[in-house]
Amino acid sequence: MSLDDFNPSQQTVLVIGAAGLDIVGRPSQMPEFGASVPAEVRPSFGGVARNIAENLARLGQPVSLITVVGKDTFGQQLLEYTAQAGVDTSACLRSSRLTTAAYLAVLTEQSRLHFALDDMRVLSELTSAYLRKQEHRFASAGLIFVDANLSPAALRTVFSLARKYRVPVCADATSSVLAAKLKPYLAQLFMVTANPHEAAILSGTTSAPEGPEAAQKVARDLITLGAEIAVLPIAAFGVCYASSETSGHIPAIRTAILDPTGAGDALTASVIFGLLNHISLDEATRLGVSAASLTLRHPGTVYPDLSLEILYDQLVI
Repeated sequence: MSLDDFNPSQQTVLVIGAAGLDIVGRPSQMPEFGASVPAEVRPSFGGVARNIAENLARLGQPVSLITVVGKDTFGQQLLEYTAQAGVDTSACLRSSRLTTAAYLAVLTEQSRLHFALDDMRVLSELTSAYLRKQEHRFASAGLIFVDANLSPAALRTVFSLARKYRVPVCADATSSVLAAKLKPYLAQLFMVTANPHEAAILSGTTSAPEGPEAAQKVARDLITLGAEIAVLPIAAFGVCYASSETSGHIPAIRTAILDPTGAGDALTASVIFGLLNHISLDEATRLGVSAASLTLRHPGTVYPDLSLEILYDQLVI
């Protein structure tokens, strides 16, 4: 499906998936089993879909979020904060049965992810029936973004409604545990974002690509399997990307890493924003690398002063 007729000032991006509380700790020394060590601990609002929605809104794109949170203080605060950032949250559900989703990450002393836990049980209440009640939002959307936290049934409904109204779909593979959920829909994806491990699962390769050359090959494999655009962030190596017309590699911007949480979501949102504004894939990916760099050195999941001007100031030449 094409974005040729997309009017970025008039058409809404419909974002569907996870929202929750992120708690990230960076210890001052390597944690020991059964012991507590001093650390910097910060909470923020996160979730792949919510982060994408906030990034798009801060870039000036009309965006509507469909997610579910608990009827608890965190859920209320999350919706209020996200709405203040410019996101339409009127379609978000409140669950009285389950608490707001949460993500707990422990970083290394060098601010790399050591391990993480997530509780996304509340997403089970984002059902096919509820999505069909929001069918009018699919009908009026110019683009749909979805993350793989949704249930298989909810994903089927998203892609069914997208086909019905001929709306392009972008997706994030989310994690190596969840990535396989997107395999049946590769041929329906306008864009897929996946790290090397997730991309290996989607493409059916035996191991995750190491380095830009191998990642570019896997990105092209995803195009062969039906995706129109594949974007593969490869950590310190930068980002590889491919479409039927082009492929390339953008090196990472050298930057001190304060917190890696949300950097991939900033990349994805900025690439989407660029494409919606009819910027070439090559330049849109450069904008995405700029957004990821800004987020890496910010103590939170979304850089609050994000703008197209700031992205161009950071642009990789």
